[in-house]
Amino acid sequence: MSEPVLSVGVLISGSGSNLQALIDRIADGSVPARIALVISNRADAFGLQRARLAGIPTRVIDHREFPDRVSFDRTMIAALQESGVELVCLAGFMRVLTADFIRAFEGRLLNIHPALLPAFPGLHVQQRAIDAGARFSGATVHFVTEEVDAGPIVIQAVVPILDHDDAQTLAARILKQEHRIYPLAVLWFAQGRLQIVRQRVQIRETIEAPDAYLLNPSAPDTY
Repeated sequence: MSEPVLSVGVLISGSGSNLQALIDRIADGSVPARIALVISNRADAFGLQRARLAGIPTRVIDHREFPDRVSFDRTMIAALQESGVELVCLAGFMRVLTADFIRAFEGRLLNIHPALLPAFPGLHVQQRAIDAGARFSGATVHFVTEEVDAGPIVIQAVVPILDHDDAQTLAARILKQEHRIYPLAVLWFAQGRLQIVRQRVQIRETIEAPDAYLLNPSAPDTY
């Protein structure tokens, strides 16, 4: 018997590189899902072209055409529900969602953030990490809650901050890891392996490495 296919909706505002990562992993059979709808609040978002090339239905819902955030979000909710979406993935969607939207997809709404939450929520996170003297940054996939960038964490990837880094070079290295971990989080959701218990995500059948660690700058084991 074939594995059930998860129906996914993706919200974008820009280039859609994380959307492309999902498209690629679905196409090669790594993730048992189909993208039922891609919504952008910007008609010029390059991610719309990525979706159309992959034969995925798209819709532009311009937030500027609505009198308030609530009516904008309700239109998106209706579009996603009409498409039969079971999971919604935010992939560079640059709008803060209302409580109505979050409640409509509670426990079925993922986001990827280019920092190691709970550190550096919000915007301009790479420069903020550099300015703070942090030795590591990275990416976080988390469930979305009404508090921005504060939902239960599914998976994180760690990237060292190098002495010569600026915001652009650090962002580029983090983005490579985003493309790895976002499809993995969707895979785990599709497999029913994610459970939220007291605001923490438990993942069934994961391999833990209790002695694993990272150092930056590196150091010998003995010194």
